[in-house]
Amino acid sequence: MSDLHARSFGSVADAYDRGRPSYPLEAARWLTGERPATVLELGAGTGKLTRQLVELGHDVHATDPDEAMLAILQRDLPDVRTAVGGAEEIAAPDASYDVVVSAQAFHWFDLDRALPEMARVLKPGGRLALVWNERDERIPWVRKLGRIIGTQEQDVDPTEPVSTCGHFGFVDDAVFKHWQGVDRESILDLVRSRSNVAVLDEEERSAKLAEVRAFYDDYGRGMDGMQLPYVVRCFRSVVADKIVRHAPATAEEQRTAEDRLDEPTPMETTSDGTATDLLLIDFK
Repeated sequence: MSDLHARSFGSVADAYDRGRPSYPLEAARWLTGERPATVLELGAGTGKLTRQLVELGHDVHATDPDEAMLAILQRDLPDVRTAVGGAEEIAAPDASYDVVVSAQAFHWFDLDRALPEMARVLKPGGRLALVWNERDERIPWVRKLGRIIGTQEQDVDPTEPVSTCGHFGFVDDAVFKHWQGVDRESILDLVRSRSNVAVLDEEERSAKLAEVRAFYDDYGRGMDGMQLPYVVRCFRSVVADKIVRHAPATAEEQRTAEDRLDEPTPMETTSDGTATDLLLIDFK
């Protein structure tokens, strides 16, 4: 993905804030731990994950290279410390944070520069925590939406670059699930906020939005909207040479990603009140 794509979000900051999903609180807790910690968030954007970090009681320092994205976070979370900056040059002393976290942004970083910086600012025993929301495209209508809007952010796996860079230890992972209510307008914001759509010219972008609107009219529920299911993929790793022994994982944490994915999705368990719930799996 090009630098042009990486720098495209400021122009669609409002659409990003309105259209992108949040993250489950349980995922944020798994990433950062039970106890209040000092957390550096890289690529915080408009604060989609930041809200959960604050709710968990963490002392959060939110950074993003885009002023327009960060301005929305500052508007909604005025008590959170913020700074404009990237992951490649972190303006913080060595061993400053318990956790460095990034949501939906790690794949944009120059990892040769960013990974040493992340390790540098972590305290002994500190952890790197990464998370992505990915649409659950095992469901046919969600897969069709992905074909329309693009899937370049799906199935990102940081395990290899993190575990082989020499700065971090074993990469632990977990999967959570949640869903986002979308209607005829918010699904357009979701699409507008995507980098591959933001870089299109006016005519191409209008055509793409018209295609999504037609898709919604085919599959949607009018005023009731749709429940868009997500798989939330989480990764964490303790900084190398500072690795400490943690308490044994809880029974919940020991559940594998496959176990979690085998659970029924909201689309499979939530009735819409019609005569058949089959519509919840595939609307056509």
